[in-house]
Amino acid sequence: MKKDQIIILEKRGVILISGADANDFLQNIITNDIKKVTKKNSIFSALLSPQGKYLNEFFIIQSENGYLLDCSEDSINDLLETLKKYKLGSNVQFQDLSSEFVVGIINHEKFKELQIEIGSEDNTIYYRDTPIFSDPRNKRIGARIFSNLEKLYLTVKKLNLKIIDSSEYYLLIYKLGIPEKGIKYLKDKLFGLEANFEELHAIDFKKGCFVGQENTSRMKLKNKLRRRLLPLEASEKLDVGAELKYENSKVGVILIDKPYPFGLINIVNPDLKEFENKELIANNKSCRILKSI
Repeated sequence: MKKDQIIILEKRGVILISGADANDFLQNIITNDIKKVTKKNSIFSALLSPQGKYLNEFFIIQSENGYLLDCSEDSINDLLETLKKYKLGSNVQFQDLSSEFVVGIINHEKFKELQIEIGSEDNTIYYRDTPIFSDPRNKRIGARIFSNLEKLYLTVKKLNLKIIDSSEYYLLIYKLGIPEKGIKYLKDKLFGLEANFEELHAIDFKKGCFVGQENTSRMKLKNKLRRRLLPLEASEKLDVGAELKYENSKVGVILIDKPYPFGLINIVNPDLKEFENKELIANNKSCRILKSI
């Protein structure tokens, strides 16, 4: 993706969390530290099950009325239901604003230019009152412009950007080892650490309690991470749930199929180094682990 290009993700889920208890409510359940979220900083975080299994992932941006959660369109209803389950007696409200926002993706170099133009080194800056923040997962992804569609088109025109197909964004994050298409298939199938949430800066182990914290912390402290979610490349469609084998030994399972397949892969017993560059078989279909760029 070039400096003069932009990708528009029109289908994103957006939830506004407001109310007097919004801060404490989120701090008690999400994996990251809500105290990091300010007008100058946005974060990536997740919700886990009490057992530490994957449920939802999202970005959090501060707004005048509370916090905006930017999530996959496929997970909006499920995320809302999970949030409502933990509401209990808290003074907190949830509002689905998905129809009001889109996300624009610009590259890191363009974001740095805007920081210089505005005179800010913050993670989150404002251009024509629109928040733009460097992707907390990996700066190589670029930055996210969080806006309504009409305002985003005005920003595109003002910055002389060329709109390109969103497939380039999905291909980039896939090559970086980050799933975004098909993440609904991950629910309850792997632990937060297996989903690479520590590497993606979604977990803060210093913040205190969060849902699933006990198992997550134990896995980290006792070095019990045995599997990781990794991208795969294949010429044929891989079947979700199919076992991945190397020389007749099971080394993983397919969790996401085309166009950007991922598998939950053993990193010990057998050691990943034994087969990471070798042909793997899933239901008689050949595939390989894709090296992250």
